[in-house]
Amino acid sequence: MDLINSFLSYLQFEKRASEHTIISYRNDLKQFCNYLQVAFPYLIENESIKWKEIDATIMRTWVITLMEEKMTPRSINRKISTLKSFYKYHIKMGVFVNNPVLQVPSPKASKRLPQFIEELDMKTLFSSDYFEDNFEGWRDRTILELFYATGMRLSELRMLTFSDVDLYNNQVKVLGKRNKERIIPFGHNFKNIITKYVELYHENFCTLEQNNFLFVNVKRKQLAPKNIYTIVRKYLDMITTIEKRSPHVIRHTFATHLLNRGADLNTIKELLGHSSLAATQIYTHNSIEKLKSIYKQAHPRA
Repeated sequence: MDLINSFLSYLQFEKRASEHTIISYRNDLKQFCNYLQVAFPYLIENESIKWKEIDATIMRTWVITLMEEKMTPRSINRKISTLKSFYKYHIKMGVFVNNPVLQVPSPKASKRLPQFIEELDMKTLFSSDYFEDNFEGWRDRTILELFYATGMRLSELRMLTFSDVDLYNNQVKVLGKRNKERIIPFGHNFKNIITKYVELYHENFCTLEQNNFLFVNVKRKQLAPKNIYTIVRKYLDMITTIEKRSPHVIRHTFATHLLNRGADLNTIKELLGHSSLAATQIYTHNSIEKLKSIYKQAHPRA
């Protein structure tokens, strides 16, 4: 487990990976180790894995086992990616010479369109009396409004402090993946929402420091990822029946609505903090599907 722990420490302290990412990597590696203990017990000595004796054949056998267990190609590919990163790191550190995972073909995964919420449903959410008129109600509304106004990730929103929000220039500073900082603008509507929230924050906790976390519970403790997820799910349950009702769906919604209203892909890429345009292009598929739907409804020979 020492090699796994050193890899996870590298992700946490050097790569600054999110808590969710680290948990996923840890679970993938643990599952692979459990598989080795059952299928290849000779690779285990004194509860330690003989990593250097693992070859591409063993890796391919593991992937075949996952496929036989009806695991989706998407999940399998994520696990393969985890092992690739694990070996890549330890090759860099001089522990391994070869990466056996490079010889393992990845299952072909079908393209899945990102789900999003319709504009009318988002309008209904913010124009109705779903949010209580107290600190928690305004906090929840500010969280939902901020996700929709900026398209930021859950991990990015959770780490925001008051100093990150510039009410004079209507913008927020975000620290994204790989410690990449970006500035996202917001409109006057959100400015009014967060101004009210700041007032209630000050009334509830008396003091307000610039390095205080923006979103906290009633005990002034930083919200955990699961708290934010639960808040988002609670309100999305009220307005939509789509399968995914999470902060990331609002991120998809933000990008899709911008694209539908004429924003170019490069602008959306910068707002989302994507490292490449390829990651942003998935949203064009939603727009194409919308065009097809309109075409079928409007064209007399469709």
